[in-house]
Amino acid sequence: MFRLVNGEEVLCAYEKMLLIRVMEERISALYKGDIIPGFVHTSIGQEACAVGALTHARVSDVITSTHRGHGHVLAKGLEPDRMMAELMGKVTGANNGRGGSMHVADPRLGIFGANGIVGAGLPIAVGAAFAAKDRGEGDLVVAFFGDGAIATGAFHEAMNLAALWKLPIIFLCENNGFSEFSSTVDQHPVPISARAAGYGMESITLAGNDVEAVADGIRPVYAQVRGGSGPVFVEVTTLRVHGHYEGDPQVYRDKDEMTRDILAADPLTVTRGRLRERGIGDDVLDLVDKRVRAVVDEAERFARASPQPEASSVMEYIYSPRRVYPPGHLDVSVDAGGAAVSQSKIIKAALDDSLAADPDVFLAGIDVAGGNVFGLTRGLAAEYPGRVLDTPISESAIMGLAVGSAMAGRRPVVELMYLDFLGVCLDQLMNQAAKLRFMTGGAVSLPLVVRTQFGSGRSSGGQHSQSLEALLAHIPGLTVLMPSSGADAYGLLRAAIEDDNPVMFIEHRLLYEKKSSLPSKDFRVPIGKAAVTRPGSDVTIVSWSRMAMHALVAAQTLTEEGIDAEVIDLRTIAPLDRETILESFGRTNRMVVAQEAVVDFGVGAEIAAMAVDSGFYSLDAPVVRVGARYAPAPYAPVLEREWEVGPDDIVAAVRRVMSC
Repeated sequence: MFRLVNGEEVLCAYEKMLLIRVMEERISALYKGDIIPGFVHTSIGQEACAVGALTHARVSDVITSTHRGHGHVLAKGLEPDRMMAELMGKVTGANNGRGGSMHVADPRLGIFGANGIVGAGLPIAVGAAFAAKDRGEGDLVVAFFGDGAIATGAFHEAMNLAALWKLPIIFLCENNGFSEFSSTVDQHPVPISARAAGYGMESITLAGNDVEAVADGIRPVYAQVRGGSGPVFVEVTTLRVHGHYEGDPQVYRDKDEMTRDILAADPLTVTRGRLRERGIGDDVLDLVDKRVRAVVDEAERFARASPQPEASSVMEYIYSPRRVYPPGHLDVSVDAGGAAVSQSKIIKAALDDSLAADPDVFLAGIDVAGGNVFGLTRGLAAEYPGRVLDTPISESAIMGLAVGSAMAGRRPVVELMYLDFLGVCLDQLMNQAAKLRFMTGGAVSLPLVVRTQFGSGRSSGGQHSQSLEALLAHIPGLTVLMPSSGADAYGLLRAAIEDDNPVMFIEHRLLYEKKSSLPSKDFRVPIGKAAVTRPGSDVTIVSWSRMAMHALVAAQTLTEEGIDAEVIDLRTIAPLDRETILESFGRTNRMVVAQEAVVDFGVGAEIAAMAVDSGFYSLDAPVVRVGARYAPAPYAPVLEREWEVGPDDIVAAVRRVMSC
């Protein structure tokens, strides 16, 4: 049965498949000749999956892809010359040479990126689909992934959330029989398509080496998903001709069996035979072949002739430009007659005001519609229907929701219930949110905020007390904010939500009930600017979050001893306000850094290194760090008190540097 409408459509599909094939063969040869650097994974044999699956796609539809994604992006419309230039690392590449083979993207064409992390595109697809559903224009997302991704947690979290929210996603699994070097049958206890049933999701299996079977079979799926009935799981069975990577000797495959499979199931051979049956002669097919090879020749010529990126551009595209606020937004203005309110209510007010100011802002996370674990967001769901959303306990899906929806133009504020839970979703923050602007060559901004909280001192134990800001600050592309006062919490959170970068907003739960005045709605704290909360002349104390409060207490004690301490509250951990720190250190010539985190390998170490490098000629005494002992937070109160630090420890450290 011929499934596409006419021979012309089949011929068009054939030409697209041939373009992918010839491009991949050329890429393989160029890689062997050391013209293409890095790693390369080709999709030879899988051309019908990409072309058939995207036959019915709109430009405004989104795809997420895999490390084997060349076919997907070409089928979606990416220009061959820009793809080839990207693989050669040239400035004319789709991503200005920042992405490479595994990370090709072009958001203007709905290509939200191939991905070097198995399964990582699936939570991002959830975010893009959420944004598409909210726009209500009938767009959808096709999330390509391989059979190996079925075993990842990201797959299950994404499937669950998409099914729960009835998001417009086609989950398209290209089952080529191998997960890297292992046979698929050795990796999964049940058939791949059976996984969809666990989420109440419809599934179909298509013959992935027959472009007509794929295009015809997926046509009603597009209509169904665009119609709002929720996601569908599509498995396409296909063939991987080359190994997991270019150069893979494939010792794990039977060579004779592989040869037979390739000859029997080559999608180009199948389609060429169908075209002949429809009366399309070899003369026409030869012209198509000649045209495709000319396109690939030109793509290679263009890429070879294109310049390398300027070495001086190495720091470009890491962050979007920061918003500059007029002076009137930087002065705290409060109602003199207003009652002091808790910091938790001030944070809620910042969220409320942000939701009211911008319809693209939404909140999502575990139990946020009910108020969150501290009741901080209580009432917002009723005030903003459809914009304050409870999610399952699926931290990777939550972060992917933020990434994908931010790429699609929304301003998500998602909640990570405890900072300690960072480990279960770090990929979406470290490898996706932080890097996607850079790896797309500045093609996207990611205006998202992750609110979370931490704090020791209440016997929360080793898995609910950690101060992990150093880990996050070590990731280029992330912004890390840690307010101490109520005013700063408001001003920083409003600035974070308005910023075009991924921001980690870390609150201290033991400051939630500390009361202060609520700033005006116009107040903003500029990101990257520390505050001198107490001027002094003898020693500089650098601190942040609750330790900034402890530093002020310590400074008062030191005053009674005749020591005039200057206290700096960083407020922003990354980017670090080095100028304010060094200016203060240049006057006092002594420094103590106080952090709640364990002292080893922390932010304090970075500040100390800066002091003895850039500030070397101001150094009159050792730079001393104050922090928790290098151990997990103990549970027993007596042990926790011994482990953590407070004002007395800061006082002792200042006395030490003053004695030198």
